[in-house]
Amino acid sequence: MGLEGRVALVTGGSRRIGRSIALALARAGTDVGISYRAHRSEAARVVKAIQALGRRGTAVPADLTKPPDCRRLIETVAAEFGRLDILVNNVGEWTEGTVAGMDLSTWRRVIDSNLTATFLCSKYALRHMRQRSWGRIINLGTAGAYRAHGSAKFAAFYAAKAGIVAFTKALAREVGRYGITVNVVAPGVIEDPGLSVAAARRRKDRETAVGRPGTGADVAAAVLFLVSEDAEFITGDVVGVTGGLLL
Repeated sequence: MGLEGRVALVTGGSRRIGRSIALALARAGTDVGISYRAHRSEAARVVKAIQALGRRGTAVPADLTKPPDCRRLIETVAAEFGRLDILVNNVGEWTEGTVAGMDLSTWRRVIDSNLTATFLCSKYALRHMRQRSWGRIINLGTAGAYRAHGSAKFAAFYAAKAGIVAFTKALAREVGRYGITVNVVAPGVIEDPGLSVAAARRRKDRETAVGRPGTGADVAAAVLFLVSEDAEFITGDVVGVTGGLLL
C-alpha cells in the first residue's frame, strides 16, 4: 500500500480498536506512535509488538480532554520520528444516561474526548503534514453518525460523533489542495476487537447483514485503505464498517 517510511499516530492505541489499527499500520510498514491515558502496561506491550514487526514505536501518556496534552502529543511524536504523515483520532469516551439525568461535566467530558480532541490533534498535526504536502487524517465515528442517528441514553456520544462527521467534511474542504485527505471510519458494534476474522466467521450475529460480528481487524482494514496512496481521491467521506448493521 505504499506506507513504508510513513509515520502514524493512533490516539488511544493501547487497547481495543486503537491497538488493532496501530498494529495493522506497523505491519504495513509504518512507524507508529500511540497515546494512552491510564493503561501504561498495555501501551508498552503494543510498542513491543510494533518493534517486533521491525518498525519504530513509541507511547506517549496524554489526557486528550486537555488542550496542552493534545499539542504535546503531536509534537513529541513528530520530534521523535522526524515527521508525522498519518493521524488516527481514535480516542473517545462514551457514557450511558438520559439527558435529564446527565450533568454538564459528563456532557463536556464526552464531547471533549471525542470531538474537541479530534479538532485539537488535527489542528496541531496539519503543520507537519503541510510541510510535506501529504497527509492522512482518519477520525473514528460510529454507525449511523453520518445521518445523525441517535440512541436513547447516548445523546452526548452520538452528538459528538455526528459532530466529527461534520468537522471531517469541513476540514477536508480546507486541506485537500495541500495533499491532505480527511475521512471518517465508522464502526458498528465491536464487542471483541481482538477476535480474528477467521474466528468471527465461525460466530453468528443476527443484527448484521453479513451474519457475523465485527472485529478490530475489519476496522483496521478500512483505515489502511484510506491512508494509502490508492485512496488519494477519497476525502470528506464516511466508511461504515458495520456488516450492514443499519441498512
